Amino acid sequence: MSSIRKITLLLVLSISLILCFLGSSVFYFLSNYSYADFYKRLELRASVAEKRHFESNQRDAQVLKNIREEHLELLSDEKEYIFYCPNVSAIKQVSDTNSLPIELLNLVYNRGFANYQKDDIFYFGRKRETPNGFYFIIISAKNYYNTHHLILLKKVLLVGGFIFILIIIYLTNLFSKRFFDPIDKIITKVNTISTENIHLRLDEVKNSVEIKRLTTTFNNLLNRIEIAFETNKNFISNASHEFGTPLTAIIGEADVALLKDRTPSEYKEALQKILKQSERLNKISQSLLFLAQIGYKDNKFNYAVLRTDELILQANEIMNQLIPKNNIKIDFELLPENPKKLKIMGNKELLILAITNIITNACKYSSNKPVIVSLASTNNDIVIIVKDQGIGIPESELPFICDPFFRASNTAAYDGYGIGLPLTQNIIKIHKGELVISSLLQKGVTVQVKLPIAKF
Repeated sequence: MSSIRKITLLLVLSISLILCFLGSSVFYFLSNYSYADFYKRLELRASVAEKRHFESNQRDAQVLKNIREEHLELLSDEKEYIFYCPNVSAIKQVSDTNSLPIELLNLVYNRGFANYQKDDIFYFGRKRETPNGFYFIIISAKNYYNTHHLILLKKVLLVGGFIFILIIIYLTNLFSKRFFDPIDKIITKVNTISTENIHLRLDEVKNSVEIKRLTTTFNNLLNRIEIAFETNKNFISNASHEFGTPLTAIIGEADVALLKDRTPSEYKEALQKILKQSERLNKISQSLLFLAQIGYKDNKFNYAVLRTDELILQANEIMNQLIPKNNIKIDFELLPENPKKLKIMGNKELLILAITNIITNACKYSSNKPVIVSLASTNNDIVIIVKDQGIGIPESELPFICDPFFRASNTAAYDGYGIGLPLTQNIIKIHKGELVISSLLQKGVTVQVKLPIAKF
């Protein structure tokens, strides 16, 4: 049985039981009330009849009769009985003569008054004692409310309950479909995602907060898996290539040095070449390992509230040490007036590393031309903009610029390993940000880092 049918059946059964309980309770209490109220009406009429016959003169009797007719409506099949009974043995004769239930008369005689029902006739009787015997004052009538209104109420409750259950079935089915259909679509979409199309993401559902949270959670998970998978794949596919060149150079230089005896200066020159290639190999391995670490341990870094203007200034200090004669210009003219719009939640060391990587590339590929670093904000994001006047990136190569080890075709004259931007992109992704790169060939590159403003 599907989840929709199970939920529909469960809700229908639950609501049916509740409706049955409520309907039965309403009918029970109204029925009891109708009986008690009708007997009160009969009792009132019996009291008026007793006063009219035994406790008033002719004038008062007429007044009571008028009040009775004006203010007490005639009940259905209402009958009034007042008869004398000299002793107990005469009760049977009175019962037969007036066609009254003998049980009613016995109850009235023993208790002084009594309520009684036979079939659809309701009775109220009162006994009045006299020195020579006693009188019975009996009022009988049909309970129209009980015989008609309660039957109508029963029908209304049954029909209304049935219609309500049908509405509940429809609404439950509609709700279940609206709730479970998106989940079925999510399951179908997730089943189509594999290593070949791991870039695919689930479509967000706007009209359901819970489903939106579910899709967002799945997409965040897929982002982390993609980073880890791509890092692992790139490490395996590119490490051998990048390690191959320096290792070949080291092995070749060592083989040449060992072919015959060399002078100390020749050995020194060979060792210097080996050292240079070893340092290059060390940098590549460290960069690759750090890139892999960022991909797999995104949730293990210590986060704190940071000011982005301070991060830029600290990155600038590092650049002054790395490139003392740099031409970096810090532009804070677009700083927001509200200091809260400068704050983000992140890891200080990683973000400084990402900003430093971007500025380093800007300085390197612009041959020390001015590099403008500016800061701005929107309602939701803080934007760090780094703009240079360098060689730019060919438009056709922009989609691959953040792939590990990829280097643009016009960068052959510049040292580098193609790891800085991939590392930067992973750091920005970890902080739920976005890296946007645009370029015009021979006119420079503009890099935008968008980071969400910290929520307080």
